[in-house]
Amino acid sequence: MSKPLPSIVIVGRPNVGKSTLFNRITESRRSIVTDEPGITRDRINGVGHWNGRPFELVDTGGIVPDDNALIPREIFRQARVAIDGATTLVLVVDARAGIQPLDEELSRLLHRTGKPFVIAANKVDGPAHVPLAAPFFEMTENVYPVSSEHGYGIDDLLDELTKDLPEGPETRSVQSAASAINVAIIGRPNVGKSTLLNRLVGAERSIVSPEAGTTRDAVDTIVERHGKIYRFIDTAGIRRKAKTKLVAEKLSVVMARKHLEKSDVALMLLDGEMGVTSQDGAIAHDAWASGRSVIIVLNKWDLALAAAEKQAKKRVEPGRLRQDYEKLIRDKLKFLNYAPLVFLSAMSGQQVVRLYSLIDTVNTARRRRVSTGELNRWLREADIGRGSSPTARMVKIFYITQASTQPPTFILFTNQKKPLHFSFERFLENRLRETFDFTGSPIRFLQRQKNS
Repeated sequence: MSKPLPSIVIVGRPNVGKSTLFNRITESRRSIVTDEPGITRDRINGVGHWNGRPFELVDTGGIVPDDNALIPREIFRQARVAIDGATTLVLVVDARAGIQPLDEELSRLLHRTGKPFVIAANKVDGPAHVPLAAPFFEMTENVYPVSSEHGYGIDDLLDELTKDLPEGPETRSVQSAASAINVAIIGRPNVGKSTLLNRLVGAERSIVSPEAGTTRDAVDTIVERHGKIYRFIDTAGIRRKAKTKLVAEKLSVVMARKHLEKSDVALMLLDGEMGVTSQDGAIAHDAWASGRSVIIVLNKWDLALAAAEKQAKKRVEPGRLRQDYEKLIRDKLKFLNYAPLVFLSAMSGQQVVRLYSLIDTVNTARRRRVSTGELNRWLREADIGRGSSPTARMVKIFYITQASTQPPTFILFTNQKKPLHFSFERFLENRLRETFDFTGSPIRFLQRQKNS
C-alpha cells in the first residue's frame, strides 16, 4: 500500500480567510465561506497539487485557545489533532487588521510544536498592499502576502509549502476517494449523526455537542475495513427553510443536499426518543428522490427502550417494542419500504458495526444489472398484467430491459397510450424485488408507450 499524503494544516483565529484559502488551493468549494465568523468547526480535508507534488490540505475551525465555551473548546481540540498529524503548518492572519493578540498566541503555540510553519498574511490584494504584511515578520521570517479571494501571492506560498515534498503520482488519499463507497449520514439536527460518524471511524472525527446545528460543513473521512474503502460524510442537520436564520445555516443545508446527491448510500438517522417527525419524512423523501440507496437508522434505541420501561413501570420485551417501532416507521415512511431498518445506539456502539455489512449489501444491490433475457423470462413466468385503473384496459408488458444502474432503471414496452398509474408501478416494483435483490435501492421505470 502506498504512503499517505503529506499533510499541510491551515490554522488561525476566526474569520481571517482560512476556508477561502483552502478552497483556492484545492480548487473546490469544499468549505463554506461567508462573512459570519466561526463557520468552520470540524476538520475539513482536501487534496492539493503543485508542480507535480500532491498533498493533503486540512482546514480547521477558528481557534480561540482560552475560550471555555463548549463549541470553541471542541474546535481547538479538533485543530490540535490536525496539528499533531501535520507535515507543515500555515498560520493565516488578516494583514489589514494588523497583529492581534490571538495571532501572537497562536504563533507561540505553533513554534512550540517544532514543526515548520509559515504565515499567510491574507487580504493583500496586490503589490500596493504588500507593506501591510511587514509587521508579521516579528513572528517568523516566513511571511507570504496573499489574497485568498483573488489569488495574489498563492504561487509563492505553494512554492514554499511544497519545496521539500516528494514528487510522484497521486497516492493513497486520492486513489481511495475514487474507489470508495460514498456514505452520507443525513437527518434532522441533533439526532446523533456526528456521534455515529465518530463510532464508525473509531475516532473523534466530528464535534459532538448537545447544541443543535453543531455541524455546518460536511465532514468526510475515509475508512479502510476488510479490504474495502468507505468514505463517510457527516452532513449538517437538514431543517426547514423557515427555521434557518443565518446564512451559514442556509448554506450548510444546501451543501448537505448536494453531498447526498453525490453519495452511493444514505444513512437516514431517526431519533428513537422522538420517533418520526414531519421533517424526517421530508428528508427521507429527498433521499428517495435523489436515487440514493437508503438504510434507515433508528438511533438512541437504548434510550427509547428505557423510556418505554419507565412509562410501563415494568420490563419491556425489546423484540415486541422493535416490532411496534418498525410498524410506526414503515407507516410514516411508506416510500422507503425497500430500505432496511437498523436499531442501534451510536453513543454506546450497540449494533453499529452491523452497518458495514448492510452498506456492502445495498451498494451491491444498487449496482446490480439483470440481463434482458433473464428479465423477460421473469416477465413471462410472473404473468404481470392488471388494470392501471378500475376503468382502464389490462396492462400488457411486451418487453423489459434494464437501462442503467445506480439506481436500477428499467425500460418497459407496453400496450398503454398513457403513463402507467403509480399503483401499477409499485405493484411491478414489488414483484421485481421478490425475484431480484435490490435491497435498499430505489427502482425507476421508463415507459415506451404504444403509438396512437
